[in-house]
Amino acid sequence: MSSMFGKPRAGGERPPQSPLAECNVAILGCRGAGKSALTVKFLTKRFISEYDPNLEDTYTSEELVDQQPVLLKVMDTADQDGPGNCERYLCWASAFLVVYSINDRKSFEGCQSYLEVLALHARGCQRRCPVLLLGNKLDMEQYRQVPAAEGMSLASRFGCLFYEVSACQDFAGVQHVFHEAVREVRRQVERSLPVRPLFITEERPCPPVAMPVTLPTRHGLASCTFNTLSTVNYKEIPSVAQAKLVTVKSSRAQSKRKAPTLTLLKGFKIF
Repeated sequence: MSSMFGKPRAGGERPPQSPLAECNVAILGCRGAGKSALTVKFLTKRFISEYDPNLEDTYTSEELVDQQPVLLKVMDTADQDGPGNCERYLCWASAFLVVYSINDRKSFEGCQSYLEVLALHARGCQRRCPVLLLGNKLDMEQYRQVPAAEGMSLASRFGCLFYEVSACQDFAGVQHVFHEAVREVRRQVERSLPVRPLFITEERPCPPVAMPVTLPTRHGLASCTFNTLSTVNYKEIPSVAQAKLVTVKSSRAQSKRKAPTLTLLKGFKIF
């Protein structure tokens, strides 16, 4: 079951033939790390203190990331103490948020299991999805058990981005993490695009077109005039709608994609 959050869109705001690009984000981590609190904070700007730890759902929200709309879907997983039945999100997600609590070392140690599963999956399917390691509950700094340096070291080991946020206090930081996941997905898509050949024209400088050249008269022969034409060597040129003329030998095509949205929650008490 899923639910839609965000402001309603006017009927004529987006043409039906132009669907939003989608980005699927799975939030992973041990019980008590604050996955659901992060999801609710991002979607509603509110903090929840009580929720069902066994509830798993996918939530959808329309977001605007770098002026590009995106349909962001978030799966708030409900694993107990480690990865289990991973296929339900490994093949679905475009990006992963692996969450631990900075005041709970056990949750931090559990993150390594998730990161190992994600790395193994990436090698097996030859498809790399962005992974962000997230230290939650920054408002509990006085009870910190996991130094930020350890989080950075683990993220560096697995090639992830690393952030520390507070689902309780910091909406801007939480929003930035979700939007950064969307940006990473876009970058990954752009890197995977094939290089397309460019069509190039070469023009050789010649005397002006149709310049008359008059030969002198000799031995009573009449003079004659030759027209010298400039020559342009054209390689194949596509239509304007497909490409444009350039003066470089090679380039990578840049693809503009629209961004991804989100869906939320049942059974939560929102404060």
